[in-house]
Amino acid sequence: MGPTRLPPRSKTAGTRPRLARIEVVANVAAGGVGPDAPDELAKIFAEYGIKARISTPQVKELAKCLAGCVASDPDLLVVLAGDGTARAAAELCGPKGPMIAPLPGGTMNMLPHAVYGARPWPEALRLALDEGEERLVGGGCVEGHRFLCGAVLGSPALWAPAREAVRDGELRLAWRRGKRALDRTFTGRLRYSINGGPRAKAEALVLMCPVASAALDEEAQVLEAAALDVHGAGEVLRLGLNALVRNWRDDPAVETQTCRTAKVWSARSIPALLDGETVRLKAATEIRYEPAVCRLLAPPKDET
Repeated sequence: MGPTRLPPRSKTAGTRPRLARIEVVANVAAGGVGPDAPDELAKIFAEYGIKARISTPQVKELAKCLAGCVASDPDLLVVLAGDGTARAAAELCGPKGPMIAPLPGGTMNMLPHAVYGARPWPEALRLALDEGEERLVGGGCVEGHRFLCGAVLGSPALWAPAREAVRDGELRLAWRRGKRALDRTFTGRLRYSINGGPRAKAEALVLMCPVASAALDEEAQVLEAAALDVHGAGEVLRLGLNALVRNWRDDPAVETQTCRTAKVWSARSIPALLDGETVRLKAATEIRYEPAVCRLLAPPKDET
């Protein structure tokens, strides 16, 4: 998706927020975290004279732990996990709840890299504590779910479970999931309408938020919509090569435009990825830009 950058500053940007009470949720099972992370977190907070409450829930208890931490109304919720967990935290906190510091603990780390730059999580945490200001960010909303980086609707989202199985070392499961995804690719094209315009067809629709889109200005109050109209494996390969060697937006199979609302239809439920998390959407759904999703503890732009 190209280089990322910080979202626009909120009206309160430039003021150092009060950080008296801090909750931390660390998913030690995530690829970029590990069992030593809680001790390292405590050590870093101690350097700043902060005694944060650090929780390390099992994966099945992650959502419940996040909800409990938000309900305790801290000044800051630190999330050391993947993009999906950061998205869930943003959904729970909203624009009036605790600020969030999303640290890179997953595979792609789109949001942490956009906020703190491509830094290891200990450096990102120190940067947030040293220079962090309150930053109100917008994003997308679909069927009550928010996303801060991007959404992928259509058959490409079917490959995410296979990718996760490979990452977990379950190769047989990855092969079965990959075969299932391949069987469904190019069999269920989407119909979509952007900003109330005419309907069009595409294999997939990608919606990127200002924090993750290289094509949007920092002050943009819209999403970037990219329709991928590929018809076979050869075109998929060409698009992949273009993504590696030049701007993928220049590929003839890609059509982009700014988007405040999008409607999408399919013959059956729509597979989707919201900030890397797999979900199923209704056969007819609507996506909209939301100007205030949550508050982040983010450094000034020139610090990343």
